[in-house]
Amino acid sequence: MQINYVLDIEKYILPCMNKSLFGVDCLGCGTQRSLLLLINGDFIKAFYQFPAIYTTLLLLGFLGLHFIDKSRDYHKIIIGMAITNALIMIIAYIYKITNL
Repeated sequence: MQINYVLDIEKYILPCMNKSLFGVDCLGCGTQRSLLLLINGDFIKAFYQFPAIYTTLLLLGFLGLHFIDKSRDYHKIIIGMAITNALIMIIAYIYKITNL
């Protein structure tokens, strides 16, 4: 018997204000569900829900390292990861709105 924890936690997900107000998805729509899928071990569905989930987590990891480890310079890595993350989010958003 498989227990689906995502459905139990999904009732606590915050609604997207952009989608609530304007009826249109934002660039970050699907992040919370994707994170829940990732926590439950469904890596492929997490990627399909929000393709930038892995680069977002990497970016957050490097941001955390930047604040913890002051002996190294993480600026170039953080900027590169932010640009990569933004590009993935924009491409995924364009793909989503053109293939509905």
